[in-house]
Amino acid sequence: MSTETLAQQLGAALLARGIMMTTAESCTGGGIAAAVTDIAGSSAWFDRGFVTYSNAAKTTMLGVDRALIDRHGAVSREVAEAMVRGACAASGCGLGVAVTGVAGPGGGSPEKPVGTVWLACYSATHDRLDCRLLRLDGDRAAVRRQTVVQALQGCLTLLEHTAT
Repeated sequence: MSTETLAQQLGAALLARGIMMTTAESCTGGGIAAAVTDIAGSSAWFDRGFVTYSNAAKTTMLGVDRALIDRHGAVSREVAEAMVRGACAASGCGLGVAVTGVAGPGGGSPEKPVGTVWLACYSATHDRLDCRLLRLDGDRAAVRRQTVVQALQGCLTLLEHTAT
């Protein structure tokens, strides 16, 4: 399914539920926010996006505890979950998505190779958090594109599994 189609479906689902959305992005650098704001009328369901590429930005903009980053690394389940909760708290939105990962071509390690991405989707409305590890293939652009698609799909899936 195309990014545009996923974003349109997500927008329709958010509108139907009267929920606003926020993003907290690291490795995608605003790509998720760009995908949703490509949809005409998205201001009715998209509130804001946080591009928190640096650890300092994650801490100051989203309230991620620096000790959490030091203990688990920026590319971790714990940080992705803290990012999405922080974005929802800062924005007051009912749905949030956060991604943190290694897009490449450098920056990978044996434990966290290029293509490692943590994706967290959070329904603040229902206090339901889904977080998963993605292992993506391809170059930097491919990893980032796949992450955007997975983020949109993850949000849709979360909305489908929460009551209205």
